Amino acid sequence: MKELINNVTINNRSSDFIVEKLQKFLDKQVANLSVLFTKLHHHHWYVKGEKFFTLHELFEKYYDEINEYYDEFAERLLTIGGNPTSNLKGYLEITSLGEVNETLSAKEMVKMIHDDFMLIINELKQGIVIAQDVNDEVSADLFISTSAALEKHAWMLRFYLD
Repeated sequence: MKELINNVTINNRSSDFIVEKLQKFLDKQVANLSVLFTKLHHHHWYVKGEKFFTLHELFEKYYDEINEYYDEFAERLLTIGGNPTSNLKGYLEITSLGEVNETLSAKEMVKMIHDDFMLIINELKQGIVIAQDVNDEVSADLFISTSAALEKHAWMLRFYLD
C-alpha cells in the first residue's frame, strides 16, 4: 500500500512505524550536521600551528558543505511529513556527536572531524536501509551521495593523519 505524504509517495507496506523511523533518522542527522557545522567553525577559528592556513581553509570548506547537507536533510524531512528539530537544546539531546569542550591541537582537530565523518557515514548506511524499506529512493539517494562525499573527506583526513 502506498501513502501520499506531502505529495510524496512512500510505500507504507509495513506500517507507519517505518515511516516514523525514517523521519526520526533524518531528524537525528539534522542534529548531527548542526553539531558538526558548529564544531567545524570552532576548529576553523581556533586552529594554530604550522598547518594553520591549510586547515583554516579546509575547515571552512567543510562547514560550507555541511551547511548544505544540513538544509537538504531538514527539507527532506519536511517533504516526507516530519518536523526537524530546530534548536540547540534539541540537537544536543539527539545527536550522536559530542561537542568540543577543550583546547585541541591541529592534529586532534583533524582526528575529531575524521571520526565524526566516519560515525555519520556508518549511520547513513543504516539510513539507506530504512529509506529503502519504504521505497523512499530520494532519501536513500541523499544518504548515498552524502556518505560518498564524506567517505572521500575521511580518506583524505586519514592520509593527513598518517
